[in-house]
Amino acid sequence: MVLTLPDLLDAATLAEIHALLAAAPWADGRESAGSQARQVKNNQQLPHDCPQAQRIRSLVLAALDRRPGFLSAALPKRVFTPRVNRYGGETNAYGAHVDGAIRLLPEGQRVRTDISCTVFLSDPAGYDGGELCITDALGQPCFKLPAGHAVLYPGTHVHEVRPVTRGERLAVFFWVESLVRSDEQRHLLHTLDLALTALRQRHGDSAETTRLTGVYHNLLRQWADT
Repeated sequence: MVLTLPDLLDAATLAEIHALLAAAPWADGRESAGSQARQVKNNQQLPHDCPQAQRIRSLVLAALDRRPGFLSAALPKRVFTPRVNRYGGETNAYGAHVDGAIRLLPEGQRVRTDISCTVFLSDPAGYDGGELCITDALGQPCFKLPAGHAVLYPGTHVHEVRPVTRGERLAVFFWVESLVRSDEQRHLLHTLDLALTALRQRHGDSAETTRLTGVYHNLLRQWADT
């Protein structure tokens, strides 16, 4: 399931992030890549422990906590520490790759990368290229979203960031280990949750919505790994 989250970050949050990035200490993005990805990765990232990265991380995680759509779609068990990258100039692309299945947090905890997420920070009119292209069974949809918008997609998919030929592209990226490992099962649960929410808003609670809510939770109980 590929899903966009419009306006995950509001204008005030974006303004604070851009002020932080104005004095950011950028480093080579290949330092965090695996052996295969390192060969096609050509961007910059904020060092994990710098103050700018820590503050941006807290802003993004707070925005995720406020977004029911993220919780419904991702069913997060663990979220890998959000990081910030930059594309432009001579460090302007990330070729086709698959994210490593397991990521190691600084404190030593392992996170399975069921879901990948990119949060766009730059106005798309300010740069050329830089599309996030994700290969799935239906083709290769490409995303170049407004600043503050995010896209979720399965970590199993081959994807790439196409070369930025003008300006710079800034983004936050992270991975989610879901309570439900299967993308197909997460999709079914998300669809059911959306339908239930719409029914309750339109008609209120009823015996039928109560039973359907029971179906949702019983499926989640059956599929979740806590």
